[in-house]
Amino acid sequence: MAPPKLFVFALSVTLIFAIVGAEADVSVEGATPEPDTSAIKIQLDQLNSKIQILESQISEKLEEVKKKDKIIAEKENSIEDKSITIQSLQNEIASLQKKGSLDAEEQVGKAHARAGELQKQVDKLKRELETQNKEKVNWETRVPELENKIHDLNSKLEDLQKINEEQKTKIQKSERALKVAEEEMLKAKFEATAIEKELREAHGAWLPPWLAVHYIHSKSFVDSHWNKHGKPALEMVTQKALEKKAQAGKWAEPHVETIKTWSVVKTNAEPHVQLLTTKTVEVYEASKNAISPHLSKAKEVVDPYYQEARKFSKPYIDQIAIAAKPHVDKVQEVLKPYTKEVVRVYGKFLESATTYHRQVQASVQETLKKHELTRPLATKELEWFAASALLALPIVLMARVFSAVFCSKKVSKPARNGNTHHARRKPKRGHLDKHTT
Repeated sequence: MAPPKLFVFALSVTLIFAIVGAEADVSVEGATPEPDTSAIKIQLDQLNSKIQILESQISEKLEEVKKKDKIIAEKENSIEDKSITIQSLQNEIASLQKKGSLDAEEQVGKAHARAGELQKQVDKLKRELETQNKEKVNWETRVPELENKIHDLNSKLEDLQKINEEQKTKIQKSERALKVAEEEMLKAKFEATAIEKELREAHGAWLPPWLAVHYIHSKSFVDSHWNKHGKPALEMVTQKALEKKAQAGKWAEPHVETIKTWSVVKTNAEPHVQLLTTKTVEVYEASKNAISPHLSKAKEVVDPYYQEARKFSKPYIDQIAIAAKPHVDKVQEVLKPYTKEVVRVYGKFLESATTYHRQVQASVQETLKKHELTRPLATKELEWFAASALLALPIVLMARVFSAVFCSKKVSKPARNGNTHHARRKPKRGHLDKHTT
């Protein structure tokens, strides 16, 4: 019964070690190159626990092998003792056969029976020894494999620890960058609040009454003009644009395939275009290197004339600045209460303009991404320019309306001077022959 139990035990141990090794390999191989620190810590703890379990199991198996070696030695001693007893019994049988008594025959039969039993026990012990020797050899072959697995697991642990350290350093760097960014944001918020307080303090009438009245009249006139003429014209334009859009969609349906073929041509021609751009960059660099010495020489030639002109004009500029300084100070003092209000209104205008610009940009992005033809054109630059153009369009229209209503252009005719293009006549040079005569 002992050998089958040992065989089942050995199979169970090998299966346990194989499952543990496979789980460790899968857990290590499935790890990403940049895992999260919590997942890496969990994997490290699992691997450490598995390694400790394997080491404890190996130590237990080694102790079991030592115990079995002791049992084998004891059984070998018992076999030797029993073989000695068998020899003594055989000697006794031989002596009893010589005597030829009936008691001796009975004793011989008993001795033969006992010798057969002892022989069976010896065979059994030999089989157990063979099985134990086989198990010992198997364990001796399994120990280096387990040591190699432990070595691989240790190397993987070291790699994971290195990755963990790198992740920690990256996290520390990102935390420092976040702290710096937070400090800069706090500084910017503090400056913005300070500027907002300064702008709110300067609250009051920032326009003279006559200009405010004129502004109100012009605003009402522009509103009425917009409601009468501008708004219906804009609605008509939008309706026509929608109709044109539908017509363009119908017209563009057969051309989609050609556009797809052009996209394929674009992908094929892209490396050639890149090569051409690199060549043009090289030509530009070569031309720049060739022209730069001539430019430096020209700069050296022009620099003294520029310095002389600067020296010549400096006293006049200083005199003009000194003469204009009191007038500039007076203008600044007069405009100081108005400038604060202008800055406040300008800040509000910028905030509203940015919000409207973002909304228009989002709507432009949605309209561009709806259609397949305009989807590749949906870039941030185009969206920004389209939004700014849409926002600037009503301002341009209002400026045109104002210029048409209030301003009357006067065409200034150029002065006709007949003697403007006459060249200066050179003085006649006297001949040297007259002076010599």
